[in-house]
Amino acid sequence: MTDSIVRVAGLTKKFGAFTAIDDVSFTVERNKIYGLLGRNGAGKTTLMQLLTGQQFATSGTLEVFGASPVENARVLQSLCFIKESQKYPDSFRPDHVLASAPWFFAHWDAAFAARLVDDFRLPLNRPIKKLSRGQLSAVGVIVELASRAPLTFFDEPYLGLDAVARQIFYDRLLEDYAEHPRTIILSTHLIDEVSNLLEHVLVIDEGRILIDQDAEQLRGSASTVVGKKTDVDAFVAGRDIISRTGIGGLASVTVAGLSAAERAAARATGLELSPVSLQQLIVQRTTSDTAESETVTTTDAWSARS
Repeated sequence: MTDSIVRVAGLTKKFGAFTAIDDVSFTVERNKIYGLLGRNGAGKTTLMQLLTGQQFATSGTLEVFGASPVENARVLQSLCFIKESQKYPDSFRPDHVLASAPWFFAHWDAAFAARLVDDFRLPLNRPIKKLSRGQLSAVGVIVELASRAPLTFFDEPYLGLDAVARQIFYDRLLEDYAEHPRTIILSTHLIDEVSNLLEHVLVIDEGRILIDQDAEQLRGSASTVVGKKTDVDAFVAGRDIISRTGIGGLASVTVAGLSAAERAAARATGLELSPVSLQQLIVQRTTSDTAESETVTTTDAWSARS
């Protein structure tokens, strides 16, 4: 038996001459929280639409729970995906959405949904079209959490939610995931806020997967080295350079894969080391072609992977 519930190989999606998803391959394992991260327009929503059978692939293969999700009732009844731009009938109220949810989700928990309504202070009897952006996001969050679907997608779930409501979402997600494990794919721009939730990270940029890695390994995979330019250049020579900046005689270089001994050696030469957060790493990785103030050589492995 395999723990992979999603298998993607050579997946490409084109809209006319535009390639939204470009030869993507990865797997998603059962009962893990994944972060699907990337810039606006990177292809995150298109990829989720492909995984949930809402788009047809141009080429490549895609299996969810062992089959294509397109018009496949067996697969689709195990998924929950509320789009960031989710539309509802004009006459609908939040209570209508929650009342109809059991028709679509076999594991729907009405008591949990009611608790979440209280947590988010959602007005059940107000027309959907009169809800604020945050209240509309809360409707989607409640449905996705209370659905307990074996594969649940969160597409920018925090939009319009204030800091308190976002923390409630993160807390309830972790609490319920611990009691009712399932696979969660969380697409978000607030990387620092969710970094501690994630067990695996997929970073997509311009339709291609840049990073597909265990989150814990990724968090400790890079360090920023700061000091005199000559000293920094000597230390990072031949290493995997993620980004490089400098001003005057000072340089700041983010490198991958330093061992404890290498860190000690850097400090012994007077260089300063600082950890790189998941958000910083992803920002640097997805802007390295445009944001660097110095040229990175083609031997820098991270830059060469684009």
